[in-house]
Amino acid sequence: MMVIVLGTIFFLLGAVMGSFFNVIIYRLPKNISIIKPPSHCPGCKEKIQWKDNIPILSYLILNGKCRNCDFQIPINYFFVETINAFLFLFAFLRFGISLELLTFLIFISLLIPISFIDLHTTLIPDSISIPGIILGLVLSVFRGLALISVIGAASGAVIISLIIVIGKRIYEQDVMGYGDIKLAALIGAFVGWAGVLLTIMIGSFLGAFYGLIQIKRKKLTMKSQIPFGPYLAIGGIISFLYGKWIILRLFLP
Repeated sequence: MMVIVLGTIFFLLGAVMGSFFNVIIYRLPKNISIIKPPSHCPGCKEKIQWKDNIPILSYLILNGKCRNCDFQIPINYFFVETINAFLFLFAFLRFGISLELLTFLIFISLLIPISFIDLHTTLIPDSISIPGIILGLVLSVFRGLALISVIGAASGAVIISLIIVIGKRIYEQDVMGYGDIKLAALIGAFVGWAGVLLTIMIGSFLGAFYGLIQIKRKKLTMKSQIPFGPYLAIGGIISFLYGKWIILRLFLP
């Protein structure tokens, strides 16, 4: 019974935090305060009433539209709240009430805004990634993984830097953004050097798979750039949750 109650609490907390992440995702790239003004419709600018600002539920009830002007609210608002709610629930079921739970919740609370901002703007904000690196390193002290975390952050930054340098020599253009360097360092601070290697492998595979599909659909060309942050983030989450199992099973049989 207690598991059900706590699971529900974490699901709701995840949805509420997802709603806050939507504010960050929309406002941070525009240099707008995330506190003022209150939540409002992007179309008519009318303040959103509390009953229309319930995470997940309000979007479904209103069919993704503003009550006042019928402006279509972007579907990513719903996705962010839903994904975050289920991630918070899964994290509780996976780790229970523990330091690893807190660490993972902080980890995804950094990665989700970064991923969606990168998707919309192809930029990764330093105002999230740099504090994220520091948080990962500080938490590693309490997790007993300080050295692994430092090496992980350094490894992530160095590997992505090398990819950028080599890619530029081959393709004569930037193959990744410089924000990806700091994102890889952030992920490495949380998952360690082995985890960040696995993250980059997973992220590269996912990014290449998506790119090939879009090339086949003639939406992209071989020289097109795609936001790599979301793929690194997915790889980082997988590495945090299952990295040890994957590495032991696939690379150290």
